[in-house]
Amino acid sequence: MPVNEIATERRSKWSWYFYDFGNSAYASIILLAVYSAFFKEVVVGGAEGTRLWAIAVGVASATVAVLSPILGTIADFTRFKKQFLIVFTLLSVVFTGLLFFVRAGNVVIGMVFFIFAEIGYRAGQVFYDALLTDVSTSETIGTISGNGWAFGMVGGILALVIAIVPIQFIGDHMKPISFLIAAVFFLVSAIPSFLWVKEKKQAEGKPAGERVLSLAARKLAETFRSIRDYKEFSKFTIAFLIYNNGLMLLMSFAAIIGSTLFGLTQLELMIFVIILQITGALGALIFGKVADRRSSKACAILALILLSLTLCGLFLTTSKVVFFVIGAFAGAFLSAAQTVSRSIAGQLAPPERVTEFYGFLSVAGSASTFIGPFVFGTVSFRMNNWYFNNGASKIVAEQNSLLWGIGSIIAFLVVGTVIFMFVKRISSSNR
Repeated sequence: MPVNEIATERRSKWSWYFYDFGNSAYASIILLAVYSAFFKEVVVGGAEGTRLWAIAVGVASATVAVLSPILGTIADFTRFKKQFLIVFTLLSVVFTGLLFFVRAGNVVIGMVFFIFAEIGYRAGQVFYDALLTDVSTSETIGTISGNGWAFGMVGGILALVIAIVPIQFIGDHMKPISFLIAAVFFLVSAIPSFLWVKEKKQAEGKPAGERVLSLAARKLAETFRSIRDYKEFSKFTIAFLIYNNGLMLLMSFAAIIGSTLFGLTQLELMIFVIILQITGALGALIFGKVADRRSSKACAILALILLSLTLCGLFLTTSKVVFFVIGAFAGAFLSAAQTVSRSIAGQLAPPERVTEFYGFLSVAGSASTFIGPFVFGTVSFRMNNWYFNNGASKIVAEQNSLLWGIGSIIAFLVVGTVIFMFVKRISSSNR
């Protein structure tokens, strides 16, 4: 390969990494460390805050579920993956910045601004994931996916460190500043991917006289019918749709679990998330490389089993120290499961249809994640009422109900893992 082509490939790959670097600032500050707990405890308060947070996450996920299949299919035949990535990234950046104006009691705008920011974040992730096949080969997809995830963790850590300074040294009333930090960090880091990631697949083109939406619907139906002929990919898709709910729930409710069950302060929550990012980076790097050399299926299943067992420890302790230890291991296994899952579709799909199948899995994953928040929110809210109506104090009822919510996360992970075990083959070399 000529030197200039090598340089172009390297620049495209690193530009793709930088997007993960930036959107991890959103995940760390908005989902994990600051805004989720801020919304639950300050904007709303009590178990109602957990319920409304679950509703907000679910509404955003359901919206992406409706939009992504259509937009993803349009992107395939128009070569618009990057354009859609830009649109949804800007949507997330704008509404993340608007969270700065949310204060105690602003429940409606607190939910609406977050829902739009989350839609942009999750829909953008669909198109970002779909670009993985444009910056990798079948031999490097696991390593590059893992490298991107690990580099993203570094971005999340850096964003949190920057956010800690105003909150810790000026006061909690500076928390809204961290939302602006997340927005700016996300935007600046995404710019390289806007400029230098190249789509390699040629656009199919729209037949004359056919409407865009009807063509998208037809292409999506054709893809679905084709995927049904690949039984192992279909089984993996079902497994992924189930266990991915557990993975997404962990990201969405980690701060609420930490603050409610273990009384973590804002600084402790941010330190906790930094630990998760560090161990997550290690987990993504190690499992990504092992998956390329050994077995992607075995790596993913091992990560899911270890994550499920780790979460069971939450039922056995009330210690902050133990919670931090559990979080450290959970972060490693969570990132490992996510990064290996991101590469498996490319190994299961026929070589000539990798992009199509990979895009379908990304869209299906986004489409399914509204189920988890609905289950978590319903279970925890109903159990909170049950405990409270049977004599428990408000605090004890809320804590016990969250344990039931954690149980629902473990259930998603276990059921998905069991189904995944029946997938017979990962790639032509039986990895």
